[in-house]
Amino acid sequence: MSKVSVLGAGGWGMALALSAYNCGHEVVIWSAFEKEVELLRQKRTNERLLPGIVLPEEITVTGDMNEIEGSQITIIAVPSIAVREIAKLLRKQSNYGIVVNVAKGFEKGTLKLLSEVILEELGEGVRFAVLSGPSHAEEVARNIPTSVVATSKSQSVAGIVQDMLSSENLRIYTSDDVIGVELGGALKNVIAICAGFCDGLGLGDNTKAALITRGIAEMARLGVCMGAREHTFAGLTGIGDLVVTCTSRHSRNNRFGFKVGSGMQVEKALEEVGTVEGYYAALMAYELACKYKIDMPIVTECYGVLYKGNDVAQMAKNLMMRPKRTEH
Repeated sequence: MSKVSVLGAGGWGMALALSAYNCGHEVVIWSAFEKEVELLRQKRTNERLLPGIVLPEEITVTGDMNEIEGSQITIIAVPSIAVREIAKLLRKQSNYGIVVNVAKGFEKGTLKLLSEVILEELGEGVRFAVLSGPSHAEEVARNIPTSVVATSKSQSVAGIVQDMLSSENLRIYTSDDVIGVELGGALKNVIAICAGFCDGLGLGDNTKAALITRGIAEMARLGVCMGAREHTFAGLTGIGDLVVTCTSRHSRNNRFGFKVGSGMQVEKALEEVGTVEGYYAALMAYELACKYKIDMPIVTECYGVLYKGNDVAQMAKNLMMRPKRTEH
């Protein structure tokens, strides 16, 4: 029996732990928060994050990272702002196998992709992959068929992740475009906030379809400039993840955008929704667009609403009245 460890006991961490357990692996969930560990040990569920989902007794829940020793795969499933700290803790272990990151975003302040952060802490020699795609934790935990992508610079590493974590309800494809896959996962959260704006403002399906389509164009434009392949954004980790995040209330980014679009103050909406990766990504995506001199009007408008106090109702008008141009 192979061992899979999950660092992070949030909804996505719990869902992936269940998925690995259903593949027949020994599973360990680690959390840095004592109360979280005790809750899952005693009740085996977290009704706030995954209502009705119960962890089998065979899944170990711990606050001691030494218990992940001997893992074939260690999954980092924490918010983007905690990735470097977790990687530093993981560095103290000696036998953690392939490291798989499922967090989506950039490192605040440095604009670095999370893969860069992890490799800085663990060293270039670490076996590393990213798992990303259209995958709400609420659905993965309930064994609803889902497809994602395992990407790594090493084809063999991506293949091991694919083989170990694939099941009849989780289909995993492989890729070697780490930059494209990571950017897709980070940038789609920004566009999803804007989709929430649209819903909150009472705009229609036509508006959201245009937003999604032009959003993917912006994502690919920046991605290619940063070294990604354009066709990656036409796949699961691009348009696939974008569609599911823009159209589902499972998405915190979408719910946050809806609240702001409905008139709630940004700070209040953040307080009510919790971790909103797209809020942080909007700032960093805007800074990257400026750095690379890339035209990203949707990202720019989102940044203006979230960080400059611009009127959310004016956003659609600003985008619609931009100078006329050809589509491609």
